[in-house]
Amino acid sequence: MQRRSSFIRNIDWWTILLYIGLCTFGWMNISGASFSFDQTTVFDFGTLAGKQLVWIASALLLGGFILLLDYKIYDTTAYFLYAGMILLLLATRFLSPPGGIKGSYSWIALGSFRLQPAEFAKLTTALAIAKYMGQYEYRLRSWRDLLIPLAIIGIPALIIMIWEKETGSALIFACFLLVFYRQGMSGYVLLCGIAAIALFIIAIKYDSTPLPLGTGSAGLFICMLLILCIGLFFLLQENKHYIEKWSVVGSIVLIFGISLLVNIWIPVNFNWISIATVILFSIYLIVTNLYKRNPALIMVGLFMLLSVAYTNGCKYAFNHVLQPHQRSRIELILGLRDEPHGVGYNVNQARIAIGSGGLFGKGYHQGTQTQMKFVPEQATDFIFSTVGEEWGFIGTAGVLLAFLALILRLIRIAERQKDNFARIYGYSVASIFLFHLTINIGMVLGVLPVIGIPLPFFSYGGSSLWGFTLLLFILLRLDAAGAEKMR
Repeated sequence: MQRRSSFIRNIDWWTILLYIGLCTFGWMNISGASFSFDQTTVFDFGTLAGKQLVWIASALLLGGFILLLDYKIYDTTAYFLYAGMILLLLATRFLSPPGGIKGSYSWIALGSFRLQPAEFAKLTTALAIAKYMGQYEYRLRSWRDLLIPLAIIGIPALIIMIWEKETGSALIFACFLLVFYRQGMSGYVLLCGIAAIALFIIAIKYDSTPLPLGTGSAGLFICMLLILCIGLFFLLQENKHYIEKWSVVGSIVLIFGISLLVNIWIPVNFNWISIATVILFSIYLIVTNLYKRNPALIMVGLFMLLSVAYTNGCKYAFNHVLQPHQRSRIELILGLRDEPHGVGYNVNQARIAIGSGGLFGKGYHQGTQTQMKFVPEQATDFIFSTVGEEWGFIGTAGVLLAFLALILRLIRIAERQKDNFARIYGYSVASIFLFHLTINIGMVLGVLPVIGIPLPFFSYGGSSLWGFTLLLFILLRLDAAGAEKMR
């Protein structure tokens, strides 16, 4: 009896209260998004709200069951769960409905019941990452130490994106890079990720914009200048020879100066000039620093060469790898097309719904955009627009503050863990919640592409609710065990 009372006392009840509060308010908004005027009660189990109530009740039972299990089971079975999930992801395409659902083969259909294994793949990946990186004396000392963790993340992500054709769920796996950063990964890796995003946006957005002088694409030229600036920055920081480094800067300026001068009489393709300059500068950094044994500048040179190849491949990937609807959404975000009644309809209507809510909202079940069903997928991907219309700025701010409190709580739980497995898993859970929150609200507001990411505890669906519940309650169980050990 004493042990049971100690176990109950060690559970983080504040986090559970946040979980119950978010699930409750999420259910209220699903009811608002799916409510019809001919309904007699919001507890009709034939409606989305009624079905979600069943999912919430089952999720609470699932969470309670997780807390009763021996905490050691999650560590010992991590790899087995991960391997089993990989097999299930591969089998999902064969078990999904013929033709898939909206072009995606990520759902398993069992009669009227549908399950999306991708929602649980994040959990098994988090456990596998925590298991591998939680090993005794494991450190991220070099890029070689990242190979296996990246493979653990990349395998399910690639299966989901390529085999199941579900890009949105696959992108969430990028959140584990934040866990790597916490475990000692160099900040330069994050810099590479930011540079990749910036180069992609610039290359696509300004691809058709001609240069004011000479010939070539403004997008490619700006990308090459950005890569050159990054290389020059590190050269000036790392190279201690004053004359040498400023001679390189002067040479680059001279190349562009001569090109501008020649362009007065003969048209010059500045894309080729800029690409050649970056490649020559990269080769210079690699060759000279091999002799000087300066690995930092060698890596900068390799980064520049890869960036040139990546930038030139962005247009091909955009036109030939991405699906038409994915290209349309990116073009909409980048301002390359304006279709308020086409691909931009969902986002446009969601913005109208949120804006019409004002400060205090129109009231529960009183939103005109919501009740007239103007916003497609409003109970799932665009549920935040219901919050904005019916509860206003106060309601949306309250939801964001509640999520902020939950994520900070998760970080605090992760930080107090003495066990490496529990700490790394805790940061994985916090990163997953942060990514889902950021991407979902960003796409509803129109600042990120629409990629079908659910809002935790708010979007309708049993798979996502169970997935988030498992993630959260396993962490609470590990935390309770850690607190019990400290006593």
